[in-house]
Amino acid sequence: MKYETEITDKLNELIEKNMNAKDGYEMAIDKVENSEVKNFFKNRARERARFVKDLRSEVWEKGEVPENSGNISGELHRTWMSLKTAFSSNNEEAILEETIKGEKSSLEEYNEILNEGTMPMPITNILREQRNAIEATVAKAKNFEVVLS
Repeated sequence: MKYETEITDKLNELIEKNMNAKDGYEMAIDKVENSEVKNFFKNRARERARFVKDLRSEVWEKGEVPENSGNISGELHRTWMSLKTAFSSNNEEAILEETIKGEKSSLEEYNEILNEGTMPMPITNILREQRNAIEATVAKAKNFEVVLS
């Protein structure tokens, strides 16, 4: 497999994960009452849309076609189903808990790619920035959990 194709395959996986996260955040906005939590989800949805845009640009630069839609499979499907259950209960704490699980899954994927050390430095910098933002999201969601409990 060509080096560029390996890079774009990994970036496309991250695009899918970020599109799914954006969709999940958009759904969560309507399921919470707390205005701070609602704004938190709105900001996360916008942030994930920006992540997708940045990653797509890198894929285009490598001469490949970026992923165009989210995909629900495997672990992501299980996380999504748990999130749907949390939505049906309209329990803000449960939604935040599932958010944290999903974000930790994203962190694992980002860390795995970054630890391989195969990405060009400009892409590595983008991935580090996105990973750091996801870590901040986990911390903020945990803070909301404490406040709401």
